[in-house]
Amino acid sequence: MPYGQSGATDRVCVLVADNSPIHTQLLAEALKRDRALEVTTADSGVEGLLAAVSKRNVDVVVISSNLDEQVNKGFDVLRQLRAANRNLRSVVLLDSSKEEIVLEAFRAGARGIFGRHGSLDALSKCIHCVHQGQIWGNSEEMSLVLEALASAPSVRAVDANGMDLLSKREKEVVQCLAEGLSNREIAEKLNLSQHTVKNYLFRVFDKLGVSSRIELLFMTLSQNNSSRGQLDNLLQCPVDQVAITRCTQAAEEGQATAQLALAELYGSRKTADDLPEAYMWYLIADEQISRARKNIGRLMTPEQVLEAEQKAALRLGKTKKRALSGMEPAATSRPAVATGD
Repeated sequence: MPYGQSGATDRVCVLVADNSPIHTQLLAEALKRDRALEVTTADSGVEGLLAAVSKRNVDVVVISSNLDEQVNKGFDVLRQLRAANRNLRSVVLLDSSKEEIVLEAFRAGARGIFGRHGSLDALSKCIHCVHQGQIWGNSEEMSLVLEALASAPSVRAVDANGMDLLSKREKEVVQCLAEGLSNREIAEKLNLSQHTVKNYLFRVFDKLGVSSRIELLFMTLSQNNSSRGQLDNLLQCPVDQVAITRCTQAAEEGQATAQLALAELYGSRKTADDLPEAYMWYLIADEQISRARKNIGRLMTPEQVLEAEQKAALRLGKTKKRALSGMEPAATSRPAVATGD
């Protein structure tokens, strides 16, 4: 029995747009086996899809990454659909599980991604979960997303106060989201209704200037770290055990900034016991930086990579000139941090 066929009271309106008219019709007919779904199709092209979404109060769009025989056109169409209705939820049908395709799907606004090898019942369940506010993807796909988010530059809320804009209850909801809980699980944990949780999330989106759970998770990973704020003034503090303890905690949590700061703290002592510690943390930071750089590099075009490498070479050249002129006499004695492969 297809997922959601029995026990459903409110039908979910689903718009299907596969990679060709015949595939669209076949998929739509197959999904109609789930009587909890009200399945519809639209004329091909952006205008037809936009019109269908606006007229039929569509809950979830199931859209192929490739449309009208154009590779990845579905991502562009999805961006336009979300620009017209940012609350629209979508599932993207992927022909490839390559990392860049998975990341591009979520960047375009997908709440769920589904491979062609999946079963019809699994797709039906995916649609229902996305409609309920959950994110759908297997563990490998979600790991790719989280790694990309953790390695990307920090984002800030539209207001300088960031997370301070949220009420205590809203922060609790965000914390539950960061733990990977669904709307239903958040409701159970906080003793709220799912409808109330959904309203809290919408208010959080408005306050922080984000439009999806993925963007909110990005912001949480970037900002909600108690050790990060402590590092801002760390290098201005006297080199004492308190500073080292605080820095070590952040470094062990995987923050490259803290790892480098810890290496500097140990390196500044230059004792037989501290120098190995400094060198160790330089090596660990080097690994973190290298992994982050490679992840960022996968998201860039060859032209962007070349431009970045040229800028880095220029800055390194300036740094070396300053060191030779005596401005940084100790720099040549420190272990090097890799800037390339």
